[in-house]
Amino acid sequence: MRFKGTELVLIILSFLVIYIIWGTTFLGVRLAIDSIPPLLMAGFRYGLAGVILYLTSLLWDTSRPTWKQLINATIGGVLFIGFGTGCMAWSLQYIDTGITAMIIAGQPLITLFMVWVVFKRPPVLSSYVGIVLGFVGMFLLVFQNQITTEQSSVLGVLVLFFGMLCWGYGSVFIQKSELPKGQAQNTSIQMMMGGLAIVLVSFLIGEYKTFALNQVTTTSAWAFVYLIFFGSILGFSCFNYLLKRISAEKVATSTYINPIVATILGWWILNEVITQQSILAALFMLTGVFFINVDVLALIKKRRLKIMKSRS
Repeated sequence: MRFKGTELVLIILSFLVIYIIWGTTFLGVRLAIDSIPPLLMAGFRYGLAGVILYLTSLLWDTSRPTWKQLINATIGGVLFIGFGTGCMAWSLQYIDTGITAMIIAGQPLITLFMVWVVFKRPPVLSSYVGIVLGFVGMFLLVFQNQITTEQSSVLGVLVLFFGMLCWGYGSVFIQKSELPKGQAQNTSIQMMMGGLAIVLVSFLIGEYKTFALNQVTTTSAWAFVYLIFFGSILGFSCFNYLLKRISAEKVATSTYINPIVATILGWWILNEVITQQSILAALFMLTGVFFINVDVLALIKKRRLKIMKSRS
């Protein structure tokens, strides 16, 4: 599918947002949960962002979604936000922001597998190379001493993997579902319902008992505001916009750029340690995404034919 004009510009800008802005949200979440319980923070972050976006969308979109569209948007929101980002926020209590972001870099592998199973669309040959490289990188990343020797870190990784599975299925579900026609309306419903799901879980496990508004630091408060307007409203709107125009596995490549941004910020601001094993893991994963998204073997063959032609 070819895109031209304004649509092409919007697609490029949307990719920049989910690549860069979403990379900064790992730091934002870590700063926010310093004085706000993680699930409570994530739930209110997305819930408030959804309400703001929905009320704003009424200025230009007065249509109402059908029950089917509303249910589908709710399911997508619970998968993406309730489980996907909720698990990520919770795991950041126990895992560094850079490590968390790099683990999530394995998301395209999960999404690719789910596209294969649900849509019966097998990967191209180069994608198999990318899958192998991605899993090697994931193995190197997860099986580091700083993770395997701490029980809380292992639990954080397991919860994070569960969230990734939910996010991957959400990406596939959104592509094949009938959703509210208005982009802002669709995004806001997903954020409101996903945020509500997280808040309910937060109250069920008693997080509110450890929360006191007067103990929220200025840094956490500003991080919370940043996450609402940039990470949630802007970022999630661009993400949903791309899912309706670009294949899910390509949209998921944001998880390969996010770790670079998150790791640099974690090292610079939070003094997180970047190990040689983490760097090696990142190289394997970034190479994997190249193979997943570009049919490298076809490019090599084309290049070879061009060279042979020039020599003849």
